[in-house]
Amino acid sequence: MDIKVYTMPGCRYCDQVKELFRRAEVEYDAVLLDTPELREQFKQENPEAIGFPHVIIDGQVIGGLVDTAKLFLQKGLVSSKKNG
Repeated sequence: MDIKVYTMPGCRYCDQVKELFRRAEVEYDAVLLDTPELREQFKQENPEAIGFPHVIIDGQVIGGLVDTAKLFLQKGLVSSKKNG
């Protein structure tokens, strides 16, 4: 699975999607958009992106945290059961 996630500094949903990847034990490439120039370039190249994180898996736009979590649940990569 080829995962790329675009993130912003201070984005709690970005941190949560990274935790989801950790729980699923999958590798991913994170791209931190930490300057106005990088964010503008990202917007021009990804006009469909409406927020962060922005997840792309195997070249397909997945969306944000919720859409990624739903996909991982569907594929059995994570469980909805809480530990403890």
